[in-house]
Amino acid sequence: MNSTELKKIQSPLKEKYRENPESALITLKAKGKVGDGISCKVDTGRALIEAGLHPATGGTGMLACSGDLLLEALVACAGVTLSAVATAIGIEINDGHIQAEGDLDFRGTLGVSKEVPVGFRFIRLHLKITSNATTEQMKTLINLTERYCVVYQTLSKGVPVEIVYKE
Repeated sequence: MNSTELKKIQSPLKEKYRENPESALITLKAKGKVGDGISCKVDTGRALIEAGLHPATGGTGMLACSGDLLLEALVACAGVTLSAVATAIGIEINDGHIQAEGDLDFRGTLGVSKEVPVGFRFIRLHLKITSNATTEQMKTLINLTERYCVVYQTLSKGVPVEIVYKE
């Protein structure tokens, strides 16, 4: 896909959202079913992912770890956003690799220490891009990727999350 094709696809959507802002508000959904043992089967719409305990919390390592899935969502979103931005501003990506790393202290998750927070302490997103773009163009690409990546913005800014119990 090139810049013209991307603009052709996105221009009507942008116009629709300008004219009717409410039409841009969409609720994305994910669903799962508690599985055997200590697991949850997540329906991605494309495949079924069975998530379980990380080995640091007693898991076997045979099931997907939800922390890994979070990092994978970040990588996927950043990669798609980077590609779309590059296409939109006319930067050709010859090769690109994205990696996310997150630091966790499992003492919090396992309740070993109440002073240790539960969750990632820090997440790093590494981008390795091969392109004929100038240094200034790469800075723009990275800045726009950061600005428009939904998962990156959600993680870095945080959003309210609530648990709604249904019987």
